[in-house]
Amino acid sequence: MSRPTDADTVADTEADQVGAWIPLSDAAVHRDDGRGVRPTRRDEILRVAAQLFAERGFHGVGVDDIGAAAGITGPGIYRHFESKDAILAEMLIRISERLLAGGQARVEAANGDPLTALAGLIAWQTDFALSNPALIVVQDRDLANVAEADRRRVRQLQRRYVEVWVGTLTRLHPSTDQAQIRARAHALFGLINSTPHSAGELGPEAMSQVLTDMALAAATSS
Repeated sequence: MSRPTDADTVADTEADQVGAWIPLSDAAVHRDDGRGVRPTRRDEILRVAAQLFAERGFHGVGVDDIGAAAGITGPGIYRHFESKDAILAEMLIRISERLLAGGQARVEAANGDPLTALAGLIAWQTDFALSNPALIVVQDRDLANVAEADRRRVRQLQRRYVEVWVGTLTRLHPSTDQAQIRARAHALFGLINSTPHSAGELGPEAMSQVLTDMALAAATSS
């Protein structure tokens, strides 16, 4: 496989190609084109920053902490990001874009069948939540810490993702008013996204099955 040629990677050393061949928690922030492209240093800064933000809170983490976790000096962070705020903003925008694209793809793959679309959406959100627990925490807790323009962008993407679910649920429950449909969609997000707090001793496969069964039951009940 050829090495990536983006500017960030070319500027870095071979040691910067981290986590290329093993599954990584919270890797949804990586700019992967689906063909196994190795994460760049910029990608990895975002991933480790998410884990630090989730553990300590945004204000409890400094640039030096992020640099140490990413294997570079604190000042080296500024080769990639203007500030800690910029790290958080790009992190939240990336995962919001990924959730939206993934949700749209599941609905499209269902070929108009709302139950198949719902099952695909639940599987997508469940896999995302279990694979990216730190990102789920940061997304829920730290949006207020980004600049207004970035916050608007994240909110826009999130609303579009909610609408994907609302559209599917509306087709399943055509006689239900939109307020109840939206409430149901947000309740499903709350259930599935509780995994960073509720996984406990269950392994990923067992927790995935629990969440899938509960979410499907809640979404399809009358």
